[in-house]
Amino acid sequence: MKRRDFLAGVTSAPFLAAPYRARATTLPDLLQDAGQLEQLRAVAIWRGGEEIAAQGFHGFGPDDPTNIKSASKSIISALAGMAIGRGLLEGVNQPIAPILRDQLPPDPDPRLDQVTLGHLLSMQAGLERQSGTNYGRWVSSGNWVQAALAAPFTQDPGGRMQYSTASTHLISAILTRVSRRPTLSLARDWLGPVPGFAINGWDQDPQGIYLGGNQMSMSTRSLLAFGALYAADGRAGGRQILRPEWIEASWQPRTRSVFTGQGYGYGWFLARLERRQIRFGWGYGGQMIYVAPASGNDPAVAIAITSDPDQPSARTGYRDQLHDLARQILRQV
Repeated sequence: MKRRDFLAGVTSAPFLAAPYRARATTLPDLLQDAGQLEQLRAVAIWRGGEEIAAQGFHGFGPDDPTNIKSASKSIISALAGMAIGRGLLEGVNQPIAPILRDQLPPDPDPRLDQVTLGHLLSMQAGLERQSGTNYGRWVSSGNWVQAALAAPFTQDPGGRMQYSTASTHLISAILTRVSRRPTLSLARDWLGPVPGFAINGWDQDPQGIYLGGNQMSMSTRSLLAFGALYAADGRAGGRQILRPEWIEASWQPRTRSVFTGQGYGYGWFLARLERRQIRFGWGYGGQMIYVAPASGNDPAVAIAITSDPDQPSARTGYRDQLHDLARQILRQV
């Protein structure tokens, strides 16, 4: 497929949202009406350089920590890009096997030598995915890194997207290995200069490696600060925190979700929303970070939404309601 056709098929597909009410006419009214969504915990909005709104719901506030689930995969992607910028990693084409050689199975599949950092970031490693029905078995193993690398290949590296938290956990293990520091320490050091960014808690595997791509706790405002970093081309607090080149690379369509058809880059889903290109991270239950880059006369916008992390969002239609809420917010701002 030609690149133009690929982009048209992936990034131009609209969300199929289930609206939860008639459209509000102002942003305060819209946020007030959002309280009809029973799972919703908080919404925070950044536009053109500053937070313009933040509101909590159902007893929760925008500064209360929430498990952001797989929205943390976008943060793992940022840390990988920062490790490359610091020379700790060679780049997205770097094979992972030499870094994790002592964690490979005794008789490894030769295709493990072909898996690169970029394949992990875009969910194209080819290894059997350790999410969905396989997740519980994987996290019940004694060594999550070894279990991920010992999983059978279901296709060659670089094929279709296979969403797997094991892939982002391998990135966390790689970051720990090359830096000789815990991933949480890296995140607090490298992303700490971003005003408002803070990780309150993060689960670890049996070897003490922080779980790449899940079980991370932060507030809605902290998630917004991270999204605003991307919306502001990597600048925050008067400093260049993240290279714009990495943001651009992360937002290039590498593959597409087999579940939704939406594009996927390095830790970010790609689509269109309210006639604008949108990049978003999504976590179970409805933990969302949306970024709409500046375009023409439209300023850059970031929207963070947190929800009850113990309730499903995809199959119930709640995620689509959040997409619709984000669409309405973009229309208002």
